[in-house]
Amino acid sequence: MCGLTGIFDCHGRREPSRDLLARMNDSQFHRGPDQGGLHIEPGVGFGHRRLAIIDLSGGVQPLFNEDRSVVVVYNGEIYNFAALSEELKAAGHFFRTHSDTEVIVHAWEEWGARCVQRFRGMFAFAIWDRNRETLFLARDRLGVKPLYYAFLPDGHLIFSSELKALYLHPGLPRQLAPGAVEDYFAYGYVPEPRTILTHALKLPPGHHLTLRRGAATPVAPYEYWDVPFVPAAPAREQDLQAELIERLREAVRIRLLAEVPVGAFLSGGVDSSAVVAMMAGLSAEPVNTCSISFGDPRFNESAFASAVARRYHTNHRVEQVEPDDFALLDKLADLYDEPFADSSAMPTYRVCELARRQVTVALSGDGGDENLAGYRRYRWHRFEERLRSALPLRLRRTLFGTLGRVYPGLAWAPRPLRAKSTFQALARDTVEGYFHTVAVIPDEMRSRLFSAVFQRELQGYRAVEVMRRHAQRAPTDHALSLVQYLDIKTYLVGDILTKVDRASMAHGLEVRVPLLDHTLVEWLSGLPPPLKLHGAEGKYLFKRALAPYLPGDLLYRAKMGFAVPLASWFRGPLRERLRAAVLGPVLAESGIFERDYLIQLLAQHQCGARDYSASLWSLLMFEAFLRRVGLGPGGVAA
Repeated sequence: MCGLTGIFDCHGRREPSRDLLARMNDSQFHRGPDQGGLHIEPGVGFGHRRLAIIDLSGGVQPLFNEDRSVVVVYNGEIYNFAALSEELKAAGHFFRTHSDTEVIVHAWEEWGARCVQRFRGMFAFAIWDRNRETLFLARDRLGVKPLYYAFLPDGHLIFSSELKALYLHPGLPRQLAPGAVEDYFAYGYVPEPRTILTHALKLPPGHHLTLRRGAATPVAPYEYWDVPFVPAAPAREQDLQAELIERLREAVRIRLLAEVPVGAFLSGGVDSSAVVAMMAGLSAEPVNTCSISFGDPRFNESAFASAVARRYHTNHRVEQVEPDDFALLDKLADLYDEPFADSSAMPTYRVCELARRQVTVALSGDGGDENLAGYRRYRWHRFEERLRSALPLRLRRTLFGTLGRVYPGLAWAPRPLRAKSTFQALARDTVEGYFHTVAVIPDEMRSRLFSAVFQRELQGYRAVEVMRRHAQRAPTDHALSLVQYLDIKTYLVGDILTKVDRASMAHGLEVRVPLLDHTLVEWLSGLPPPLKLHGAEGKYLFKRALAPYLPGDLLYRAKMGFAVPLASWFRGPLRERLRAAVLGPVLAESGIFERDYLIQLLAQHQCGARDYSASLWSLLMFEAFLRRVGLGPGGVAA
């Protein structure tokens, strides 16, 4: 895996500063510790850091075509590069290396922007074509690999794999985007295409951006792919099970190609265990696997992971994460460059650290819950949708809205007993109801959390609009398929894939994701929803298909979280640190928060009256971000 960066003069030929480009590139050293390179010409500068996986001696970037008129910097893997290379050679293209990077250059020459539709893999890349005076940026279909960019007031475009490289450019206005702050405290991350900064953006998954030197106005990114959710032709369940296994096996097989050690994360859950089972059947050598264990049995899946490791005779390593592993708190702000409130980033960092001791490439099971309906919240959404369909929205707003206001909150209780939350969800339409289910800090709390001044800056914007925008463009209106689509567009890319990319690249580890192979995703999206969520059983077809490969007690056990004990930390070893952050000068001077409400949240949590650990963690991470980036009052660089 790699890191890329660049500077482009949209209007002229001002030559980028080599020193600035080098510093931007070196800020991403961790993404590519093996090699680094720069290319500068009038109006354009490219930087690259390389983690060598394929063609270790070749494939150095920036990489050019034969006459050096086309140059690319690239992060990712194109798994079908060998077949594309043969096709391009037959069309008259000459190759100097055996790397997948060179395929991108010649594919651009042959097919232009349509080249991305030929690639099977994970990627983010930038191409400069001197003859066409065109800059082309592209990101893979599911957003496994990141790409940030910003149009600067002086007419330059800057881009990089991580936001930290853009921060180094003195022309980037470092002002918080109010809507992104609202989004962060609702979702726990900043959803695409926003970043936390007003002038910086993420290129969305399945999009590319074409810029021609001298163009009057910047163009918008173009969407070249979306999850189709086209219903498949009727088929017997047994045939679908067999096809699912074959498609998964193929997705795993093409991700084993590497000239460095390859292994897998093995959590003990269904998805990672399925990937390991397929790997074991494809490899002549024992598979390298790793997992972490927790002292708290509520979160410890290591026994299930060990059972799979024994069954497939893997080289398995386990390391226990201590319950007070909060030494990573300061590192998280450095890793993510913008506020990020998924506390499982901490154990994810540790498992990547463990994996890198054995391998350079690791396969993961990410994407299974979104594609195969594994989240428990999907069951509740289906239940709520049945009630919504029985009563008109106006009546539900009156009836359930009233019940939601008067019923006592039981945030500490199991979901079936949290009637207040259910009533509040039922008083909303489908999209807003699902948003209420997934929100880290609900609307009612955010309205009290933000100061009156900041509320005016929002100008009525609400984070639910992110989901509404996606829902309006969704290719399906089926209740289950719609929320799967919403999660693929928001939670999967904004949280799960971001978390794994930063945690893995911090250790120079490449993570490959078979369950997000786009051909597999397309096929899974067309399966009948009852084969995904069947009664109360999520991943129904997947589990049935895996019966010959994995034990039943693993397939059908209750789902565990990859969580950390925030609630007890905030009442114990992190009590004073939390208080200092939440009530300290950084949040106070931002002007964003209502101090009296911060005091109330902190007091009620620390005395044990309520569990506000998710809200307080979000505030702790936001305060760490502001300190890390050096933003002062009003969100402008101090």
